[in-house]
Amino acid sequence: MHSVWGKHKSESASKPYHTFDDSRPPDEGYFKELERVCKHRIIWGGNFMLDYLGKASCMIVWDKGRRGLDQADCEIAWTDLPGQSRIFNWKWNGMLQENMRAKEERVHPTQKPVALYSWLLWKFANPGDKILDTHVGSASSLIACHRAGLEYWGYEIDPVYYATAKERLENEKAQMNFNDIL
Repeated sequence: MHSVWGKHKSESASKPYHTFDDSRPPDEGYFKELERVCKHRIIWGGNFMLDYLGKASCMIVWDKGRRGLDQADCEIAWTDLPGQSRIFNWKWNGMLQENMRAKEERVHPTQKPVALYSWLLWKFANPGDKILDTHVGSASSLIACHRAGLEYWGYEIDPVYYATAKERLENEKAQMNFNDIL
């Protein structure tokens, strides 16, 4: 469902993230295989990979609700979805988040909120769709899929983030849902 790259380090001294280097985008073979196995693709950071992906009529913009700070005001995802570009507004500024009552623990330097993936699934997924995330990171996408009742597969090559994502997803699955008692 998404792809990112860059040299990632801690956003703050109080919350050091495991450092990883994915400063090179995947090669052309990766994108060809993704196109082969996926009906539709949403690729975060895809605006940097247009040589492999080509033009898109429907880009996704996540407006993080911050302006002029030391990090990006938004993130852009390339898609091969039909339709016009869409904007999702969700504050994600260090310790400040859109929904402070359900604040997510930040466990990954490129972590995206579960609400972003929930919105994407609501907007673009259909019942019975199977979701593939080849760069799981913090498992936000998988948590959103679990909540939506969609089948999903996720992959993460970094062993530290794999363990963190697995634990985060297992904690989510362990939560009782209102529908579970009906």
